[in-house]
Amino acid sequence: MEDAIKKFLYAGVELASTASEQFTKSVTEMVENNKITTEEGKEKIDEAWENTRSKIKEFENKFNGLAERFDVSKDHNEELDALRKKVAELEAKVSKGTKTKATA
Repeated sequence: MEDAIKKFLYAGVELASTASEQFTKSVTEMVENNKITTEEGKEKIDEAWENTRSKIKEFENKFNGLAERFDVSKDHNEELDALRKKVAELEAKVSKGTKTKATA
């Protein structure tokens, strides 16, 4: 059961990261093709990023509920910390990409 939960979490994190990167790329292309202004692109990316943060928080709450339900023991704190670190790294990567590409 633990393996299934871990795989689910990793899949969710990767999906969020990929979706954010693709969205940023699409907005950047729209700015480069003069379909929207740089400011509009920045607003769209910021809005999407805020939505992503909200979804991450929602996801964490659901995970915590599942962890309690399935009595995930304290021994798994290292694994949870690793997942949190991965999420933070992906957030930083997406955030860095949005700042760089939105100003392009």
